[in-house]
Amino acid sequence: MIQHRPPHSSKWQMPLYAALLAATIACMVALSRCDKPVAALTVQQSGGDTIDVAIEYSPISYYTFDDTLGGYHYDLLRLISQVAHRPIKFHPIVTLHKGLDGLHSGAYDLLVAQFPTTAQNREHYCFTQPVYIDQQVLVQRAQTAIHSQLELAGDTVHVVKGSPMVERIAGLSREIGDTIHVVTDDTYGPEQLVMMVAAGDIKYAVVNKSIARLLAKKITNIDTSIDISLSQFQAWALDKNNTALRDSLNSWLDKIGQKQMSALQQHYF
Repeated sequence: MIQHRPPHSSKWQMPLYAALLAATIACMVALSRCDKPVAALTVQQSGGDTIDVAIEYSPISYYTFDDTLGGYHYDLLRLISQVAHRPIKFHPIVTLHKGLDGLHSGAYDLLVAQFPTTAQNREHYCFTQPVYIDQQVLVQRAQTAIHSQLELAGDTVHVVKGSPMVERIAGLSREIGDTIHVVTDDTYGPEQLVMMVAAGDIKYAVVNKSIARLLAKKITNIDTSIDISLSQFQAWALDKNNTALRDSLNSWLDKIGQKQMSALQQHYF
């Protein structure tokens, strides 16, 4: 864990951030090699009672702690596996659009990622009941932090490809009467975007508050104080027609109960 240092420590922090980013990218490459091609997965589905889950590799969803796997969504899905007596196969993904593509192709039964249940998303996917509440925030370097959404006018923010935040930022542009440029990144996930902001490779990123605040405890030169969206329900996405599995998942979540879900949230959030 990176300890808090005086502001003048930024010179030694930068190589450390670069090393963290390099290590994370190496992990992403390894994951992508294990997880491609998606088209092949369509043919090689697990079958039977197994639920194929595309799960975002992030500190909140699915992560490696020393030699142990963990994460809020990972642990919750393991509880579901026990309650339902059905095996679950995890397919770690880094980019949201890869998970969405796999959901469309039938490679995955379920997508677990930063993908809020907005009205627009409901037109194309069905969702389980909410598993927690989150919102999106602006990630920026603390040394040059802005203090209002208005100051984004004419500037550029980065989001992961497939993120519904593109529409939200377009709406924010209309609200402030000026253009906010959006770069959709199809290579990196939210954790990597945060690290790139910290390293000075990009100026702004928009990610979920849960991930941003968790990383801000370790990377001390980033600011996550500006909210970009209102609080939103976060659920798991399925193909629009897969309502049978959706209903089963909701039933299993009910059996697990809010008490156990709250305990997991307190542990990870």
